[in-house]
Amino acid sequence: MILTDQQILAEMERGNIVIEPYDRSCLGTNSYDVHLGRYLATYRDAVLDARKHNEIDVFEIPEEGYVLQPGILYLGVTEEYTESHAHVPFLEGKSSVGRLGIDIHATAGKGDIGFCNTWTLEISVSMPVRVYHRMPVGQLIYFAVQGDVETFYNRKANAKYNDRTVKPVESMMWKNKF
Repeated sequence: MILTDQQILAEMERGNIVIEPYDRSCLGTNSYDVHLGRYLATYRDAVLDARKHNEIDVFEIPEEGYVLQPGILYLGVTEEYTESHAHVPFLEGKSSVGRLGIDIHATAGKGDIGFCNTWTLEISVSMPVRVYHRMPVGQLIYFAVQGDVETFYNRKANAKYNDRTVKPVESMMWKNKF
């Protein structure tokens, strides 16, 4: 079951959903609009290695915007910090963004109960497009769960994305054992 606007508001009152900054005009019928944060990042190396710590270069989006280029993976970040303590959050791109040829995530659209952070975006484009800090990029949808949670994400010993940040975070795949 997807939470409606009234249910999202009620869960925010209970402290089960946190959105900072929060703007009532961003609350849709059954979602909340999130915005592109101040920073983007690109990987330094042309070839990424899943067993290696692939470093990134972080830069600020200038006031006049930044032109994303096809063939480059950009890491972005949401302006909003979120917490979800009782629901599974999903991040989807806005249709207006998709119609510009912008994909905001390759695979990581689902959060876990207990995820407390900004969202790193895996941005790719089909043609050059100028983006701006604070432009709407996605919408959070909250799903109700059935049953009790044994271990919340923010309490997992091996959780790799718990450190609060306003900048994009590179892949931490290298921390896995394989």
